[in-house]
Amino acid sequence: MTKYDLKELLEYIDPSSLSYQEWCNVGMALKHEGYSADDWDSWSSADSRYKKGECFTKWNSFNEEAGAVVTGGTIFEYAKRGGWHPPVKEKYKDGAIDWDDEIGSIIDADSVDSIELQEPSDNDWHPSNELIRYLSTLFETDDYVGFVMQSMENDKGKYIPGNRGIYKMTAGELIEKLHKCNDDIGEVLGDYNQEAGAWIRFNPLNGEGVRNADITSFKYALVESDSIDIGKQLSIIHQIELPVAAVVYSGSKSIHAIVKIEANDSKEYKERVAYLYKICDKNGLEVDNQNKNPSRLSRMPGVIRGEHKQFIIETNTGKESYDEWVEWIESIDDDLPDEECLADSLKDIPDYAEELIPGILRQGHKMLLVGPSKSGKSFALIELCIAITEGTEWIGRKCKQGNVLYVNFELDRPSCLHRFEDVYNSLGIPEGKRHSKNLYTWNLRGKTLTLDKLVPKLIRRAKKRNYRAVVIDPIYKVITGDENSASEMANFCNQFDKIAEATGASVIYAHHHSKGAQGSKKSMDRASGSGVFARDPDALLDMIELDMNKEVKEHFLNEARVEAMHAVLDKYVPKWRTYIYQTKKTDDHDFEAMNDYCAEMLGFEQMNELQYLTELKVDEAKHITALQISGTLREFATFDPINCFFKYPIHFLDNGNLLKGCRPEGSKKKSKFEKMNETNKKKQDENIELFLNAFDQLNHDGQVTVKELAESGLMMGKTQSALRGAIPRWIKKEELKGFEYSNGIIKKT
Repeated sequence: MTKYDLKELLEYIDPSSLSYQEWCNVGMALKHEGYSADDWDSWSSADSRYKKGECFTKWNSFNEEAGAVVTGGTIFEYAKRGGWHPPVKEKYKDGAIDWDDEIGSIIDADSVDSIELQEPSDNDWHPSNELIRYLSTLFETDDYVGFVMQSMENDKGKYIPGNRGIYKMTAGELIEKLHKCNDDIGEVLGDYNQEAGAWIRFNPLNGEGVRNADITSFKYALVESDSIDIGKQLSIIHQIELPVAAVVYSGSKSIHAIVKIEANDSKEYKERVAYLYKICDKNGLEVDNQNKNPSRLSRMPGVIRGEHKQFIIETNTGKESYDEWVEWIESIDDDLPDEECLADSLKDIPDYAEELIPGILRQGHKMLLVGPSKSGKSFALIELCIAITEGTEWIGRKCKQGNVLYVNFELDRPSCLHRFEDVYNSLGIPEGKRHSKNLYTWNLRGKTLTLDKLVPKLIRRAKKRNYRAVVIDPIYKVITGDENSASEMANFCNQFDKIAEATGASVIYAHHHSKGAQGSKKSMDRASGSGVFARDPDALLDMIELDMNKEVKEHFLNEARVEAMHAVLDKYVPKWRTYIYQTKKTDDHDFEAMNDYCAEMLGFEQMNELQYLTELKVDEAKHITALQISGTLREFATFDPINCFFKYPIHFLDNGNLLKGCRPEGSKKKSKFEKMNETNKKKQDENIELFLNAFDQLNHDGQVTVKELAESGLMMGKTQSALRGAIPRWIKKEELKGFEYSNGIIKKT
């Protein structure tokens, strides 16, 4: 950290503006940082409360060995309140937040120094001034203030408020009476039990009650934590710059920070308090969630509780307002790049990322493979992993060679390894020539986290091996949120960007088709769920099954029979190929000629063996499927559809053009009625997606009214009447699963 002269920072701090505790904090910080008591005394002399020699006496009482430490950071905080601005936020000046930092994590709570609290001595104890300062800080003179002086002991021996208290006096009335009471606040507020202390509400009331509904202005929220040392609590409050109006010592094991919330209504108050508590929790200040109500009681300064005083530690610290604080929090988290001047950028245009799969996918980009169930998507991805590892072809394109990580969610480890071995063998790559030392599998079946939780762990591992590609198979195992929600799936797909950005690897993943026939749909419309799946990746490859005609099927059956003949002839007639070529002068794949030759050359037992093997090969051939791969590409021109076959366990191209004229399954010509139904279904799907997006935006407490939907404009101008008719129909037909409708209100069940 840059070193500053703390004596220069003291010029920004008016000692007369500090509480007794804050004044002590300055002294302890100076002592900790190696300054002298003279420095503290010289600065303190500007205060009308200054007493000669007091600084030196107090200085000698500061004892860090007792466990309380105040560092120079406290003086930084007080100086900022006085108008000093550091040239740069030291913690973040070297760049963006590291990947492992959580959003909202500003500090390392384990390394926070503890600030020693200095309880006012009896000579310095002025209860009226404590309470006047509190009221003046938090309330307007005409605000009604609620407080409770009576207490009762519960069955656990803990003192709690004994009643609803008083709530019909204004801050102005209280302050006027406190000025005249000569520090006997019981005369103004009523007597209290000094074993229990007393309580006060921090938000103004309407003078009629003390419920949340009686709050007139949602100004403040209470932050209280009793799980860590009090001095650390205060230090964390300083370091995360909470917009504090007042901090009060409770007289026990916590401090009460009254934080500026400045909400317009109860709904906004609830949202802001939730955000406030989230940031506190992430930075080690575990907040008591029971305090989230705006009418909550807090500890009243100026009273005794047991052996300690309830007193104001400080007022108006941290950021000036809630909005300023949120902007600061988010600016710390903002790891976005700066804007660029196009004229300057065009002078030095970087090269394109190299092509991992030529004409389809660049290094560091995303690719989605979509297909029907049992079309061999996982085998296609394994083939791609091997092609990148070996630098060989995949769907006819030679891949850039490099390390690959295959993330397996679906298969147990033995099955996954057997698949790789089977594919390697079927591709004809012998073990001695493989580069499989560069191909890694991460087997997570039964250990699957949601993708947002998994990604940081994946990135930490991926950074060690400089992967060219990370292949995730399948994604349905790690989807977070509703597959049909555009906003939720956009957030889900953003996780792939994080992997690519952090590792430089291409991210390749598979998804399945929606239910029903796909042949009549465009390739971008076949993926199950939200259209985000099709729009998000840089390359979308869609696999659809083709209807093989009789000729194609017969071709593979004959190929199977010939393959069986070759195997038996290799076993019993080693030189048969020479004879076929030279004597018969025929092709060794001519089924009729080979059939005649086998009948001529093989004996009875050998023909039986051939028949058995032929039956096995023919059965395999009957399970061959034909597929067409089409692409929707962001970086390249669209390529002509690629026809191929899947014969377990690999795909191979239709180099013989056997599939010419074969159509995708379900692509028969539609009747006029079918086309009309399809159009209506498409419109309905679009309307449902609009509804889901609108519900996400308007949702409060799990419900939205039809009136709100219509007036929001998010439903493309649909009237209340139209929505009242459509939404119940969608729910009844289960087009909207998980919703219910009644009396104009849609609820998420």
